[in-house]
Order: sequence, then structure tokens, then C-alpha cells
Amino acid sequence: MKAAQDTEKKNEPQPPVYYFCTYFDRHFLSRALALYQSLIRHCAAFHLFVLCLDHETFESLGNLDLPHTTAIRLDHLEQAIPQLPLRKMERSKMEYYYTCGPSFILYLLNCFSEIDLITYIDADVYFFADPSPLFTELKGSSVGIVDHRYPRRIEKLKRFGIYNVGWVSFRRDESGLECLRWWADRCIEWCYDRVEKNRFADQKYLEEFAVRFRAVHVLEHNGANLAPWNVASYQITREHSQILVDGQPLVFFHFHGFKVISSWLFDTNLGWYHASLSPIVRRNVFGPYIQELRRLSPKTSPAHGLRNSSRNQSRGFGFFARNARTAIQIVFAIVRRAYIVSFPRST
Repeated sequence: MKAAQDTEKKNEPQPPVYYFCTYFDRHFLSRALALYQSLIRHCAAFHLFVLCLDHETFESLGNLDLPHTTAIRLDHLEQAIPQLPLRKMERSKMEYYYTCGPSFILYLLNCFSEIDLITYIDADVYFFADPSPLFTELKGSSVGIVDHRYPRRIEKLKRFGIYNVGWVSFRRDESGLECLRWWADRCIEWCYDRVEKNRFADQKYLEEFAVRFRAVHVLEHNGANLAPWNVASYQITREHSQILVDGQPLVFFHFHGFKVISSWLFDTNLGWYHASLSPIVRRNVFGPYIQELRRLSPKTSPAHGLRNSSRNQSRGFGFFARNARTAIQIVFAIVRRAYIVSFPRST
């Protein structure tokens, strides 16, 4: 009987494996672990490739021994693409990270023949639902990108790029590889944290994709890449246990600029984009993310996750005394509902 059941399971269609990649250093470890846990929760089959931007990150991932994950050292990428380290001295650390991103995606397609479609996602992304509708939307496309979807009042931010690098997909076909190689070459040539000649970091190059290459698709799903800069563009509702973005399920939220001020105070970064924090977004989007970071904090050092609560209880209010101007800004931000005050539940 057991043998027959095993045979039936083998004959059942297996879910497709979605290949993701990201990069981060030790300061983003807790965010990346939250991303990983959200994929475990919502993605039936996936593999996550990580470019470790420092030794501590590579060592931490090795100790955690996460399934469905491959950690790759930065120096291995630099050995494979020797043009990269030549740029390290002339760019800031963040600019160099941006420079490496497209080359890392190309490196993965060169080294892992099983990958048909690879999707880069930022390490501060967190999934709230199955991403399969996004991949269904990308069928027949060689490249997939996502619009910032700025509301009208902050459209001036388009000068930094119409599209966001939080999700970029490339298929292993002629157009996909041609586009990826072009992007990697451009970032090696120029990748700086400033707007110059219709360029900005690695991001504004995305506006050239559809102009230069075939089969480039801009994701249309409302639930893809909800973020502080576009949350004001939508009606966010909740039906049963699902968050809806103008009626479509929230697939992933991009926690760009989210900051842990103390163990009980969090900057959502919505205030920077003149957006208020609705009760639904506070409770059902930021709430689960904060709880995830709290749960993961024992696996990371205090600098990576939420700081040790006992230390912050002694220094939390001292923060305000030492930083009067910041304290005033935080008070106004709380009034605008851009910050979250959240005390851990007692156990």
C-alpha cells in the first residue's frame, strides 16, 4: 500500500521551482531572514541565491544552514567578473553593491544551468501571498520589471526612475540574456547614487529595457511591490485573513527605509512620501513584519535585528534627551501616523 502511495505522489505534477536572488551585508541579515521565512510560508517550491557582501553574512548563513538557499561570496563573483573590483575604489560601498547586482544575476545564469527564469528581489521585500500569479503574468516574456506607481503628488520622484529594482526577472533566452548583459555592462561603466544624464544608480537604466529589447513586461498586479512610496495610490482592505490592494491580494510589500529606532519604536518611512499609516496597514502589514523580526532576532546579533530590549529600556528615553531635534521630528511623525509604537508582548 505504501509503495503504491509513493508511486502516486511521484506521478503527481510538481509545482514549478521559482528561482530568486538577492544580496545584502550583515546589517540586513534579519530583513533577509524575514524574506526567506515569507517565501517558506507562501511559495511551494523556490530556491534563493544570496550574494554575501561581507564575510560575516556568509558565515552566518553557513551556520544557519537554510534549505532552499545557496550563499555565494563576493570575492567569488569578483574573480568571475574581474571588471567589478576595478570599480570598488571609485565608488561608495552602496554604489558598489548596486554595481554588482546585475553582474550577480548574470553570474547565476552562467553557473546554474537549471535556472530558466531568475528574479532579483531586494532583501527588504516580504511576501504575504503566493507569488505564482506574478510568474503566470510573465509567461511569454523575457524580462519582467515593476513600476514605482507613484501617486500624483510625488510624481517628481520619477527623476530617480519610473521603475523599481525591487523585482527584476530575466529569462534564459536571447532577449533576456541580451538585456541582462547590457544592464550589467552599463552598471560597470557608471553606477552612482546621483541623477546624471538620465542615469541614476542601477535603477534608471530599466527605462531603456523596453526601448532596446523584446518581450519586456511591466507587472500589472496591484499586489506586486506595494511600498511606502505607492501605498497612498491604493485602497487597502482586508477580507478574512487576506490583505487586498484595490481588490487584488497583496503579494509582497517592499519595506524600503523601514528603521528600528528602539525595541518599541519603528519608522515606517511612509512620512517621507507624505503617506499616512492606516490601521489596516499598521496592523496587517507592518505588524506581522515587526513580529517576524522580533522572532528572528535571537538568530542574529543585536545590530542586525531588534536590539536587546533590556538595553533599550535603559537607553530608549535617553535617545530623546540626546537628540532633541530628532525627537521633535519623531513626535510629528507619530502625529502623522508614520511611526509605530509597539511594545513586545509579555511572556
